[in-house]
Amino acid sequence: MKNKNILPHITKPGRYLGSEYNSTIKDWKQGMTSFALIFPDLYEIGMSHQGLQILYHILNAKPDFVAERCYSPDVDVEKLFKDQKHPLTSLETSTPLNEFDILAFTLPYELCYTNILTILELATVPFYNSERAEEHPLILGGGSCAMNPEPVADFLDAILLGDGEEAILDIGNAIKEAKAAGESRKQMLNRLARIDGVYVPSLYAPQYNQDGTISSIVSQEGQPEQVTRRVLPDLNAIDHLLHPIVPNAKIVHDRLGIEIARGCTRGCRFCQAGIIYRPVRERTPAQIMELARQGIGDSGFDELSLLSLSTGDYSCLSTVLPQLMDEFSSSFVSVALPSMRVGTLTDEIMEEIRKVRKTGFTLAPEAGSDRMRRVINKGITEEDLLEACEQAFSLGWQLIKLYFMIGLPTETDEDIDEIAQLAGKARYQGIKGGHGKKQIKISVGTFVPKPHTPFQWHGQLSLEESKRRIFRIKDQMPKGCTLSYHAPKQSYLEGVFSRGDRRLAKLIETAWRDGARLDAWSDHFDLRRWETAAEKCGLDLNFYLRERDLNETLPWHHLSSGVDQRFLLDELKNGIEEIYTPDCRYNDCQGCGLCNFDTIQPIVQQPESTHSAKPQNKAAEMTATPEENHFKYMVHYQRKGRICYLGHLEILQLMFRALKRASITTNFSQGFNPSPKISFGPALPVGTESLAEYFIMDLPEVLNSTADTVKRLNEKLPHGLSISKIELHSGKIEQDTVNYYTITMQDTLSAEQKDMIASFSASGEFLIERLRKGKVKKLDIRPLVRVIDLKDDQTITMEIVNRSSHPGIKPQEAIQHILRIDEETALQSSVLKTAWESA
Repeated sequence: MKNKNILPHITKPGRYLGSEYNSTIKDWKQGMTSFALIFPDLYEIGMSHQGLQILYHILNAKPDFVAERCYSPDVDVEKLFKDQKHPLTSLETSTPLNEFDILAFTLPYELCYTNILTILELATVPFYNSERAEEHPLILGGGSCAMNPEPVADFLDAILLGDGEEAILDIGNAIKEAKAAGESRKQMLNRLARIDGVYVPSLYAPQYNQDGTISSIVSQEGQPEQVTRRVLPDLNAIDHLLHPIVPNAKIVHDRLGIEIARGCTRGCRFCQAGIIYRPVRERTPAQIMELARQGIGDSGFDELSLLSLSTGDYSCLSTVLPQLMDEFSSSFVSVALPSMRVGTLTDEIMEEIRKVRKTGFTLAPEAGSDRMRRVINKGITEEDLLEACEQAFSLGWQLIKLYFMIGLPTETDEDIDEIAQLAGKARYQGIKGGHGKKQIKISVGTFVPKPHTPFQWHGQLSLEESKRRIFRIKDQMPKGCTLSYHAPKQSYLEGVFSRGDRRLAKLIETAWRDGARLDAWSDHFDLRRWETAAEKCGLDLNFYLRERDLNETLPWHHLSSGVDQRFLLDELKNGIEEIYTPDCRYNDCQGCGLCNFDTIQPIVQQPESTHSAKPQNKAAEMTATPEENHFKYMVHYQRKGRICYLGHLEILQLMFRALKRASITTNFSQGFNPSPKISFGPALPVGTESLAEYFIMDLPEVLNSTADTVKRLNEKLPHGLSISKIELHSGKIEQDTVNYYTITMQDTLSAEQKDMIASFSASGEFLIERLRKGKVKKLDIRPLVRVIDLKDDQTITMEIVNRSSHPGIKPQEAIQHILRIDEETALQSSVLKTAWESA
């Protein structure tokens, strides 16, 4: 975002800065094919998404392609962009989105669809594919919602079904060749339609019956009746994963994610991911270790997370997890396992998890009764679950979280009641062992039937019935157990879009024009707005939640996951009859129809046999051993440019990670959550540039060369931060300082304003009023502004005194009061801190 004037007026400006470490800025050359990779939600969500980063690095590794990123703006930025007629731009080079060849949207979940329209409008691109002209970018979609993209199909020119690592290069090459040949937009789309896994919605036309159901979906211009999902044969390629983009601002999953396996064949009948990410493809332990070493080394993260649909099912987990713990414990990098399964929790794995888990232990029974777990093919019993709870409590956990769904096929009130009963039994496992006070947290969500699953024909609970079942559970919750639940209203709308058709595009547009934004965020979501929009469009939202006839043509009939319809129907029948379907990775092929056992087949690693001694927990040793050597250095640094809009804590995090990347080892604090022994100077106001910042680091060894350390550290910092000097120091931080500032006003100062500055300098007192905790308080700022002077007609210099534990004044706040200007005008000034000294 080049328009710096916007940044002082928005929340969390760090979302819009770009220039993150390991982001790529290419010189745009003639003939390059350009991609804007867009995540239609806020930065902190999108930067946590692995898929977008994978495509980003794959494309930028090719000389003929350039890929940049964009995330959905928050509502305040959207308004400012509209008011100022400012186009939405990429993060890397602030290039307007409508100048790219391809805008590639991730489709991660249904409640982000209105954000697509926000981005298209700010990019000045027509919403509908039928309204775009030759000069407009092609709009591409992909991700988990691509397996039923019909609600947004009219907004997209082409959609990739399935894995993108190979397909994105096929798409890029097709566009490059089409551009070189001077092809029209329609010819480009026909070329894309010939790529395996690419679906062009304009080449398929749904036909409707009088009752609103779909009679057929007609393929046009020689297209096949079905487009089949693209499947990556293996996960052997890792080069594009070695240099993760390190966020400047705080994100949801602020850590290194390592995908250890893709796909799951446990066969839970409600689970869409278990179908659309088949088959199981595991990485080797050696690949995982390389990804961890290089990823941590080139990012500076202090946590890594092993990612897959079911991490506990990874064949070599008992080998890899201890190796990772031993590798990183001495540098205080923790290892997280976000998705564990009751049946895979061995004693060894539980012990390893215990070393790093700081909060609760999470399990997902999904249903309250053994009968319901047989229906959904969960493959665990109440006995298994209670045994896992007892084991967790005995190893020291105080809190266990249990996740459930309501509204699963054949569910009765008796099954609902067993959720609360199971919570009480789980808590008892801690009480009976004398393990102290234990807590159980229950989380409940409404089941949303998903396309391409055995339960895709099942109806979804009405809003009223969802609430009734949730409150039935709440009324029966035992003592020591708490209940939280996902908002039924959001699940209701998710269900509408999950199994919706193209008629919902008009609904999305209407709700968006009525103000719908960021619907995945509860503070923005308003179901009534959607219901009003549905009335305007003549749509019945409940129509999309109904049970579907097994012979009905579903909106995604022309899109194939690769799994046979016959298999889904058999699994639906098995569910009703409570018949277990085993996991094909450990048992015989179950005949889902996906694998050809040539290019597509399960890849399961063989666990290594090992007789080596169990690795020691170096982290525990380090925290228990007193530190002997302390060499303290003051590091002087500058922050210039847009990075000055990061907050103090964000700057701290950037420095911590840069030190790790530069292999500068600090001493750590004692305790359960060790942190680097680094002390920073006073926080600088957001938006203030500085030539004179510092922090003091406590090292276990003397630096061989401070000059070499400055050079090494500068190579590992994001753009805008730079180290100017490192020197040995006592470690004492000055509490009272005088800071020197230069303030450049947006406009030339008037004669009257110059007189105001002179009057302030001559005064003995200058009282201002501040509102603090609902009370108006007066503050004399004259003693705080030691000197104020004019450098020229637009530039002011100031010396401001900061005293510890006393109220202070920010330069822009002082200028606002001294010149009697409004806050907006003051915020448009540029502030540079030039020096500081002891008061």
